[in-house]
Amino acid sequence: MADQNEKILHRLLQQDGNSICADCDSINLEWASYNIGIFLCTRCCAVHRSMGAHISKVKHLKLDKWEDSQIQRMIEVGNKAARLKYENRVPACYRRPKENDPQVLIEQWIRAKYERLEFCMIERPSYTSGRMEGFLMKRGKEDSRYQPRKFILSGLQDTLRYYVKEKREPKAVLRISELNVVYAPSKIGNPNSLQLTFMKEGSTRHIYVYHDDPEVINNWYMAIRCAKLHRLQIAFPSASESDLVDLLTHDFTREGWLLKTGPRATDSYKRRWFTLDDRKLMYHDDQLDAHPKGEIFLGNQLDGYSVRIGAPPGAKDQGFSFTLFTPERVYNMSSHSEQDRDEWIAAIQTVLERPLSPQDNSISARLIRKRGGTNPKSIFTGR
Repeated sequence: MADQNEKILHRLLQQDGNSICADCDSINLEWASYNIGIFLCTRCCAVHRSMGAHISKVKHLKLDKWEDSQIQRMIEVGNKAARLKYENRVPACYRRPKENDPQVLIEQWIRAKYERLEFCMIERPSYTSGRMEGFLMKRGKEDSRYQPRKFILSGLQDTLRYYVKEKREPKAVLRISELNVVYAPSKIGNPNSLQLTFMKEGSTRHIYVYHDDPEVINNWYMAIRCAKLHRLQIAFPSASESDLVDLLTHDFTREGWLLKTGPRATDSYKRRWFTLDDRKLMYHDDQLDAHPKGEIFLGNQLDGYSVRIGAPPGAKDQGFSFTLFTPERVYNMSSHSEQDRDEWIAAIQTVLERPLSPQDNSISARLIRKRGGTNPKSIFTGR
């Protein structure tokens, strides 16, 4: 009978919807929740187990013994039917996780589905209302200390405000429509953390926050996305919802440490934290800096932008060097390995091959090169 049940499980895995994890779409399936009736990857199974057997009862597909009644439950449900039930009312602004996404996103997605039954209820989650307020721990701009700050989000006013003291004027007012938010667990060192990025006076600004409760930080992330979607739907009433969802937030294309040298042959290499954010290549002294030390707009390759292996003639070669050519300047960087260098080149080249959009030209017009003097200079003039 055990062999028969194993064959049935194998056959069920071939059915539509069962070949990927019910929660993150991973193809590496080794587990199942037999009371819910779904197939899972190892990572999502760990979250199911943490919720307790009163919510989800898990078994290994090959190493555990399966009862006939448990097999019957898997036959009756399966991933496709379970998704219709537990994901019936997922808000359009909600980011559905993939297998390599941050743990807090995956965990809160699973808990929202099966523990809180968030997407089975007619009542919409509070983060979809366009308004949210509460305290987050915010990193100081000039030091590394985190202090509680009150944040108030208003989709109607297109603002995210934060206060040092509640009864005074806000310390800063950010426009939601120009704000990007990413999970930042490894960078901040807290699993429940976010990085807010926006433009201020021609330069990029970063704000780092966290909360002890993973549900709270995840709700803030979704609240910002929901507010942005509402603004976009007003601005572009004829656009499809799926197209607008793609514009809500985006993860950084790539981040990491690189060595960078200045434009003069005598300049030494210095270690910088690089962030490739769509068409902006930013470098920082530290990965938690509030402002980048420099920003490079990446235009189209037809406008004089290119990236190549090696250092330019006359420049020092650190071994895994690559060079970024722009109409105004040549940038020489070096990585710690051949693989890392090649991945940086591939990521930048993908951006350079993409045609410029109206939004890209708007960003390039607002960026300002930081110079020693007081006169800012636009770093790029788009064609």
